[in-house]
Amino acid sequence: MSGDDFRNLLRRDRRADRVVPPTGFTAHLTLFVSGAMAFLAVFALALSLASGRLADRWASELAGAATLRINAPADQLAAQTEAALTVLQQTPGVASARALTTEEQAALLSPWFGPDLPLDTLPIPQLIEITEGEPGLDAAGLRLRLGAEVPGAVLDDHSRWREPLVTAANSLRRLGWISIILIGGATAAMITLAANASLAANAQIIEVLRQVGAKDRFIAGAFVRRFTFRALFGAAVGTLLGMSGVLLLPEASEEGGFLTGLGFEGIGWLLPVFIPLLGACVAFVATWSAARRKLKELS
Repeated sequence: MSGDDFRNLLRRDRRADRVVPPTGFTAHLTLFVSGAMAFLAVFALALSLASGRLADRWASELAGAATLRINAPADQLAAQTEAALTVLQQTPGVASARALTTEEQAALLSPWFGPDLPLDTLPIPQLIEITEGEPGLDAAGLRLRLGAEVPGAVLDDHSRWREPLVTAANSLRRLGWISIILIGGATAAMITLAANASLAANAQIIEVLRQVGAKDRFIAGAFVRRFTFRALFGAAVGTLLGMSGVLLLPEASEEGGFLTGLGFEGIGWLLPVFIPLLGACVAFVATWSAARRKLKELS
């Protein structure tokens, strides 16, 4: 189908529009399905984009950091901490390294043990924060050196739990896009059923139109226009309701984590605008295919 054919099918024709009843269960079904699917598509899109942002943030933040834990008796803890810092300062790929203060370690533990945890009376290991630089940290080589010079040191480069988290976030992003594809397929199926029902209900009118010389393209165009604009209107309403729902979601925060960052950001707010257009395109293709097929059956 050429672009001119596409524009001609969507150009308003009052004579042809009388072929399709303006109301009825097919009209209500098309509006409801288009609106409901657009509403769900907005949230699937928001979930996919938020998961992508989360995966990118985890990958960038955790890839450039590591933690060194010093497990040693109290009388040796300070000496081993100094020895570990000396080793780190001499290690290529380490941009900076610093021992966390008692207050910082208490802040890390407070979500689990409360703010009044007495660190002085507990055998808490010393944590050293490592920031990686160029050309990158050789974790295996650093572990060997630390094992020889600082027996109580345990290096954690976050790879054990960074990769599963990033993989999970990327999987959630793919799931969001798959959901959008399934929503489009379900919309096409429901609109096809509605178009077939409308064509079957108007079989006698179609027969009369053929007898007076109406072409199948003229008849099909009437159904295509009606269902395409119904889908466009329904999807637009569903998208507006979906975006309103996304606006009510809590804003991203460190305390809330992933569950408070499910909205759109920046240019991402423009993406839902395309949902009604895509819904109209799906309706156009589904109705055109259904009309051509049904008209052949009624021949």
